[in-house]
Amino acid sequence: MAKGHVLVADDDAVIQKIVSANLKARDFMVTTVDDGAAALEAFTDTSPDLVILDIMMPLMDGSEVCRRIRESSGVPIIMISAKSEVASKTELLSLGADDYVVKPFGIDELMARVNAVTRRGVT
Repeated sequence: MAKGHVLVADDDAVIQKIVSANLKARDFMVTTVDDGAAALEAFTDTSPDLVILDIMMPLMDGSEVCRRIRESSGVPIIMISAKSEVASKTELLSLGADDYVVKPFGIDELMARVNAVTRRGVT
């Protein structure tokens, strides 16, 4: 039985594959997309329990996707980005992200953060 459904939005195919494989190994259902517009569409179509969202993606950046999701949902959002500046982190957290992970990240750290936000049941 699946623990929940996770939407992974990242334009890096390697990150998508690693994150998706690790989530599936932990009994999550996973939908992957590689741009911001597709992320919003998939969010609407699939109603995921968690969104893992890259900031820098084509068509629409992750901060805009986060803002739009927050207009209608309290689903947990974990942002992932190469941007490590405090200003970037605080901006995304103020837009409604629940957590922020800097690339490159260890998959164990990301999975621990997934467990933390899903355990809280933020929806």
